[in-house]
Formats: sequence, C-alpha cells, structure tokens
Amino acid sequence: MAHIEESRQAPWETAIVRPVLDPPRLLRGLTWRETAFMGALAAVAGGLAIALRRRGPVAQQPRALPRFAPADRTLAAASPAVLGATPQRRLYAGRDLASAVSIEDLRAMTHRRLPRFALEYLEGGAEDEATLAHNIAAWADWRFMPHALVDVARRDLSTELFGRRMAMPLVIAPTGLNELFWPHADRHLAAAAAAAGIPYAQSTMSNDPMEEVARVPGLRYWWQLYVFGREEIRNVLIDRARDNGCEALIVTTDAQTYGNREWETRNNADPTNLSWNAKFDALLHPRWLASGLLLHGMPRFGNVIDFVPRERRRFFDSAMWIRSQMDRALSWDTVKRIRDRWPRRLIIKGVLAVEDVEKAAELGADAVALSNHGGRQLDWAVAPLDVLPEARRVAGNRLAILVDGGVRRGSDVLKAMALGADAVLIGRAALYGVAAAGRPGASRALAILREEIDRGLALLGSPSIKKLGPRFLVRAS
Repeated sequence: MAHIEESRQAPWETAIVRPVLDPPRLLRGLTWRETAFMGALAAVAGGLAIALRRRGPVAQQPRALPRFAPADRTLAAASPAVLGATPQRRLYAGRDLASAVSIEDLRAMTHRRLPRFALEYLEGGAEDEATLAHNIAAWADWRFMPHALVDVARRDLSTELFGRRMAMPLVIAPTGLNELFWPHADRHLAAAAAAAGIPYAQSTMSNDPMEEVARVPGLRYWWQLYVFGREEIRNVLIDRARDNGCEALIVTTDAQTYGNREWETRNNADPTNLSWNAKFDALLHPRWLASGLLLHGMPRFGNVIDFVPRERRRFFDSAMWIRSQMDRALSWDTVKRIRDRWPRRLIIKGVLAVEDVEKAAELGADAVALSNHGGRQLDWAVAPLDVLPEARRVAGNRLAILVDGGVRRGSDVLKAMALGADAVLIGRAALYGVAAAGRPGASRALAILREEIDRGLALLGSPSIKKLGPRFLVRAS
C-alpha cells in the first residue's frame, strides 16, 4: 500500500453521509453481479494458470535485494555439499504438510499459493530492504559452543513469562491483515498457539473480532494496540481487551509513520486500487481466490471499522484512513496514561535504544519487545539481536525482554535465549504456516520450531532452556 498525505479531516470528525441503498449482497462485501463476474473470471483463471505454468513463469520485474545479504538466502544456499548443480536441491512446495520439514518449506508452499501482491505484503520490507536482510544475517554473527558429556536424555523446553508457564519460549507476534492469506487466519493462529501452549498476540489491524479470538479454549490472549485517532478510540480498545480477559497489552511505538514499502506500492495503480497486472496475477491463483475472496469477500478490519467514516470503509480506503490518523505525537507521556488505565501486563514494542529500555522500566512496563517491525519501517536499522545483550544488562530483572526479527529456525530461538531474551516473537514464520494450509499449517510451523529447539538443546549439551546463557555462544569474527 502506497504512502499518502495525511487527511485534512480532524481525527475526531466524521463526515455526515446520506443513506444509500446498497445493492443486494450474496457473499460478504460482493454484490451478485460482482460475484458472478468473479466466478467467471476464476473459472477462466484456472485454465490460464495451468497453461501458463506449463509454459513457465510469467515474466516479472526482477526483485532486487541487497547484495551483501539477500533476504531469501541462507548460509545453506552456498552449501559445500553441492558440487556445481548436483545434487539438485529444491524446497518442498506441494500440499502435504508432513513433507514440510522446515519453515522454508512452508514458505515455498505459501509462495506457490498466494498472488504476488499478497506475497509482497507478507515478505516485503522498507526501501532497499537492508533492515529486512540484516534481521536474518544477524543470527549468523553468533556461533554455538556445545558442552560435552552432559546428560540430555530428558530436555525441558518450558519457561516462565509473567509468572506463568509456557511450553516453549515462543509467542506468535501481532500481525495485521492475516485474512489476506487465509480466511479467519487470526483464529487459526490463536488455536495453534493455544494447542502449543504459547501466547498469541492479536493486532489492532487484524480481521477477526477480538471477542471471537479471545474465546479460543486454553489461549493466553494478548492484544496489540496501535495509537490512532482521538483518545477515546484507544480507551475503547483497551477496555475491550480488558473485558475479554486479555493477559497483556502491547503498545507498538514504531509505526506512527508508515514505512516506505516500495515493492508493495508497485502493485498498486493508486493508493486504493491494485494495478491491472496485480489483478491478473491474482486470477492465476484460483485456489486462493476461491477459498478467500469469493467465499468471504474483501477482508475488513473488524476491530476498528466502526471508528472509520462510513464513506471510507472499503478495504483499501479504510486502511488509508487509519494510517492517516496515526498519532504522530505519541510519547512516553501517552504510554504513561495507557499504563495508568491498563491494569495488567504492559509490553512496549518497537524499542531498540537501550535508553528506551531504561525508560520503559522506570515507567512501570512489564516487558519490552526489541523490534524493528520486521524490517518494514526504518531501513538500515539495527537488528533486535544486535542490542539484546546490552538491553538485558540494562533491564536486569526489572523487565522481561522479548525479541523478534528474522526468526526462521529453532537455533535462532536458542541464540536469543542464550543472549538474555525471556521469549521470542515469531511473525512471518507462523504466517508461512497459516498461509500454506490454515490452522494445520500454523500448527506445523510451531511443531517444526519445537522439534528444532528440542534437538538443538540436546546437541548443545543443555537439558533445559532455563540453563542457556552466553557460555553457549561465541561471537563470529
């Protein structure tokens, strides 16, 4: 979605709209004419997709990434096990979840299923995507130092956060517009988290109502707050989260100005419409189209749509309006007022400077989430992992520290925990799962990470997550 100028309408003003009789709607958000038209296009698209895939991929503009650390490349891409072009190695991109043995396999399945504009929203970063790339590269700055002859016959992956046990040190991070990837993806992610014994954080810009997500049996439910519009909007959201049993409130601090996501913008004809090229590409993905748009209509920001002026409630338009209302005066004083209103655990997300970690502790926050918003906001920012050791030193035992950014392996989680994190937030890793196969896919992503964490503990010579520390790591020269 492209950056636009701020709305001239004051945040508290809502235009008076005369009633307009809407045409009859068969599917959510689609009239019968639109439904018939989309159905016909989907049928044609199925044949086109098969024909075009037989001929090879449709020509696309090259997706240039920073040369020093492309975001889609790992150290294994230059494996010494490969001589020339043999043995040929390909990630699994089929439909059998049991054949997905890594998060990258789920990512490949997602790339096969989603249209380009949805992939750009999921995968893309800001500007040159240097932050996006560095988030992944930062994990390679640390090497393991395994300890020998340690009894690891039984391993304990559990930890405690806010005085409660977690089955493993993961939290599914708040991510918006998940219904673009799979219908009711918010609920599917929450259900997968509950089954895995970890918290799920729902975004302000999610699609499923918080009342439905909070009812998922056994869920440790967290709510993420974007501060936008007049003060009573955030107060309503805070009170709703409290009334729905939310354990922790996450205040995001690094998104008051929208990042310059150029690759996302290139799919748009204008801020409120996809280009014809992007629309045609979407038609070449009939499985995604049929299971999502045709059955459920365009996604809606279900938790905030009532705050949007009635004439701005179409999908793209509502996103643009909310973006224009973000409170660019957000400050520590604002967070203090939120702290005073919110009676439970408070997490401040988007912190990177150690001085801000100190301020969060003084304000009375319960945790900070070291994050650069997945590389989607400020380009050339430090990775959360870069500042984790110093943040832990400054916070001491006053704050819990969560960390995110490029987590794709259980080994990433082990490194973060050894450097002082209390838990690790996963965003794209979980989204690859839900985008590939809904709730089973989300559960598969968590199972893969759990298996890798468990195996890594055994190989490191640590019987418990709680026993990890800096002695298990060496900084690469």
